[in-house]
Amino acid sequence: MAHFQTVILATDTRGVATLTLNRPDKHNAMNAEMIAELARAAAQLARDDKVRVVVLKANGKSFCAGGDLSWMREQAEKDRAGRIAEAQALAHMLSALNTLPKPLISRVQGPTYGGGIGLMAVSDIAIAVEGTHFRLTETKLGLIPATIGPYVVRRMGEGFARQVFFTGKGFDAQRALRCALVAKTCTTEDLDRLIEEEVKAVLKCAPGAVAAAKALCRTITGPDPATYMDHTIEALADRWESQEARQGIKAFFAKEKPPWVA
Repeated sequence: MAHFQTVILATDTRGVATLTLNRPDKHNAMNAEMIAELARAAAQLARDDKVRVVVLKANGKSFCAGGDLSWMREQAEKDRAGRIAEAQALAHMLSALNTLPKPLISRVQGPTYGGGIGLMAVSDIAIAVEGTHFRLTETKLGLIPATIGPYVVRRMGEGFARQVFFTGKGFDAQRALRCALVAKTCTTEDLDRLIEEEVKAVLKCAPGAVAAAKALCRTITGPDPATYMDHTIEALADRWESQEARQGIKAFFAKEKPPWVA
């Protein structure tokens, strides 16, 4: 049994596993340790025949604030090979969750940015509290949402992705509902009830059939997003090396405006 520092993994007697992001003081922002632990948890869940369904949730006010600031600063100081290695770790973690042979249900109770939207996009069902705020801000830093891109575009569709990738503007739960990033919205009080409804529905279905149906969905909708892994990683590495990214990251940490903002 794996031991974790940044996530919590527990399974009840029904075979319902709960995978909890547990960096509430950092708004559950992902660092290298959390990315590695999510990948390990996904592998453990995939192997465990007792697990029928997985609920992905978070402690604290935020679901996931994307990339941890210290992790981003470390990436800014790495060379191309180092940045590629970090992107590969994130890409493999997302792929492991995306191909998990059990339904993955995201319980989105608070703000979600960047990589957190990637986690939602690899989930089979996401239920979000009304008023939840979402944002993809990579282009404001001179970067691009490359590693999560194949999953987010596949979930949202190209049209919606273009609207939010290029502007960095936030969007609300209703817009997330319209573009299928979330399946349902609800009040905070109703969130656990709706999650349990989805869990109970899954538990009424044959586990092998559920796994096969999930694999079928991934197969018949076109190439698996992991197919684009190398391309997105190289594209992100290219952006890290651009003058815009250097200026944008420097301005971000200095709390100044980058040169392209009037």
